[in-house]
Amino acid sequence: MRIEDRIDLSERGHDTLEQKRDGLIMEFMDILDQAQDVRADMETQYQDAQGKIDMARAMEGDVAVRGAAAAIREHPEITMESKNIMGVVVPQIESTKVRKDLNERGYGLLGTSGRIDETAEAFEDLLEQVVLAAEVETAMKKMLTEIETTKRRVNALEFTLLPDLYESKDYIESKLEEQEREEIFRMKKIKANKEAAEKEAEQAAAEAES
Repeated sequence: MRIEDRIDLSERGHDTLEQKRDGLIMEFMDILDQAQDVRADMETQYQDAQGKIDMARAMEGDVAVRGAAAAIREHPEITMESKNIMGVVVPQIESTKVRKDLNERGYGLLGTSGRIDETAEAFEDLLEQVVLAAEVETAMKKMLTEIETTKRRVNALEFTLLPDLYESKDYIESKLEEQEREEIFRMKKIKANKEAAEKEAEQAAAEAES
């Protein structure tokens, strides 16, 4: 009975873990699609930002570009919280003070051109995309780790624990059946001996009467 209880518990655990594994895989595929889109967008934005800064350096000079970059007063800030996806805790990264108005960038408007403004805006966009990529790819790695862990647990139940329990159950059932057959044989033998003894007693009584 204890073996059967363990089998029932293990089978239910196996089914639950399979459902979790399948759900995690579906969530992972969604995140993977998102990650691919984010990577593609980040590559595009990087090429755009690199092109604009190269143009700004060529037209305004490297010193002017570096001076505009060094003039920034408020640096971007990153905060990290967490969210739960099917029992997996993944990061939720938020960025603030990334995008800035012209008067918030610190450099003087009279001493710079629109090319530097466009370059600053392009790198602000790129930075936000980098933060998003970090969030998505970290979530993807955590989901993949949980999928692998769940798969190992499913396989351990399916290929190790449950077969051992089934084997133990079959062995116990065969021993019980063997004991039952032996008990039936013993009861038949006792009954036959009893009937033989009763018959002998009846014959002895008949002989005594005659």
